[in-house]
Amino acid sequence: MKAVRHRRFFLLAALLVGLAVTDSDGSDVSAKQTAKDETSPIVIKSKTLEVNDKKKEVIFEGDVRAEISVKGDDFVIDCKKMLVYYKNPPSQPEKAETETKIDRIIATGDVRFNRGQGGVATAEKAVYYQDDEKIILTGRPVVKQGKDSVEGDQITIFLEENRHIVESLGDKKVRAIIFPKREKR
Repeated sequence: MKAVRHRRFFLLAALLVGLAVTDSDGSDVSAKQTAKDETSPIVIKSKTLEVNDKKKEVIFEGDVRAEISVKGDDFVIDCKKMLVYYKNPPSQPEKAETETKIDRIIATGDVRFNRGQGGVATAEKAVYYQDDEKIILTGRPVVKQGKDSVEGDQITIFLEENRHIVESLGDKKVRAIIFPKREKR
């Protein structure tokens, strides 16, 4: 039982840190899988890591940094604590160890989300849903692009659609600061 837990831990750790797996001819299987699925590994670094197979979660704490690539767009998430929830396909329990997929990632504590194509988002909490390719920011969320910014009580970022929804609760209103661009003559 203990050996199975350790094996699952190392398989999950390899998945999370993006270690390459080679097949019998020495070629890079993860590169082939990445090209096929258009996804790249998520690389997460922290001071500590805890795996809880019963809850299907991995907890990272202390100077957490996650590097995520979605269809050629790179993101870096910095925070104090990150929980990664994974799921196994219910139809194939015997292959669950090799087919572990990430369900969602929850980042908390001074969350800073940098987008490779430009733009920064900050909040106290960010939840990334991998299947939906969206991020929900709460806790004084602000999204900035150059001098422009938006803020509200909740900001939902749809990564694939390059679309944002900014919402406020109660009587408070959302706030947008936009600097009009002038055409050069």
